[in-house]
Amino acid sequence: MLGNYDIIVVGGGPAGLTAAIYARRSERSVLILEKNGFGGQIAQSPRVDNFPGIPAVSGAELSDKMLSHALDLGVEINLAEVTGVERLDDGSFTVRTDDGDYTAGAVILATGARHRRLGAEREEEFAGNGVCYCAVCDGAFYPGKPVAVVGGGDTAVRDALLLTNTCAEVYIIHRRDEFRAEAANVAALKGKENVHLVMNSRVVELLGEGELSGVVVEDVNTHERRTINVDGLFVAIGHESDNEAFRGLAETDAAGWFTAGEECTTGTPGIFVAGDCRAKRVKQLITAAGDGASAATAACEYLDKRA
Repeated sequence: MLGNYDIIVVGGGPAGLTAAIYARRSERSVLILEKNGFGGQIAQSPRVDNFPGIPAVSGAELSDKMLSHALDLGVEINLAEVTGVERLDDGSFTVRTDDGDYTAGAVILATGARHRRLGAEREEEFAGNGVCYCAVCDGAFYPGKPVAVVGGGDTAVRDALLLTNTCAEVYIIHRRDEFRAEAANVAALKGKENVHLVMNSRVVELLGEGELSGVVVEDVNTHERRTINVDGLFVAIGHESDNEAFRGLAETDAAGWFTAGEECTTGTPGIFVAGDCRAKRVKQLITAAGDGASAATAACEYLDKRA
């Protein structure tokens, strides 16, 4: 075993970082295991202005502040992917990772959400070679080039607006005839001269050798197809759960989101959930932080009762 902790937090986004801060303030030993990068999706946002008391801050800066807060309190961190959690006979847990195993008295699952894939053939081949899932992260790689955005919600429209500032042409491909995004953003998008709306359409084929060179789109009504030459394709069609490794520990709905209530407890004593991995209507930075506080409080109370 690599170490024993009172609480292990799986996930280093706002929910996980908040949970770790609250647990450390209760004088619990805490380890955060994160497989990608700390801060979660908010770290990719160029501007955050809806977190009370901290207006107009970049997501990266806010994430750094949260991580620094946790580290200053004595939270330990490790970049490792959790592959499973096993409940032992004494009520403690073995947390298995690709870097070795840990033990804990309680586990908080703050696994967040992951970008939904397009589902087109060769998508994985072109991922990172023309197919992207974050315009904020990768848009700068396509200055003066034609790109396309797939989706019709707020994220897709905001991504398209961002890309119009640097890209030569921006095609936005949506399977319906109307956008679901905020009306003001849609109006702004339609006012851009380098935007081309491809409505009632879906991407059916990715083209290129080594690097993406274009997409084939199909009209959902007429089934007519045409090729659009683009160097980048930004997929913005929502998110899906990343909870598969923990399905036996916590109840999930049909879409795979944890169904824990506001107290963030599950049917397995000692397992708690927090943040966007939980089934709920509002998934925002502030609600993730609230979940983290609730989960940590419940976990500490659980450990107190076991002592």
